[in-house]
Amino acid sequence: MRKLKLIWDFRGPDALKIAEHHEKHLKEFIVIRKTNLNITGFQQLSDAHSIAFMVVTDDEMKPVRDALKPHRGELYNE
Repeated sequence: MRKLKLIWDFRGPDALKIAEHHEKHLKEFIVIRKTNLNITGFQQLSDAHSIAFMVVTDDEMKPVRDALKPHRGELYNE
């Protein structure tokens, strides 16, 4: 089954802190919704740009996307 990485972008001097905090909410969502996968994370791309992400299966993508409104997505390669 195809896996998709849903991504939230955060910019500015506090981007990394915000992305790290956002990941906590993604983990809470996974527990509440009992999603198939439990893959989340955050990453600093530059001093002023960080991301938080959540990996979902193809069939879960639309409901999760509609509930959480990610900024973008891409195929997930382990």
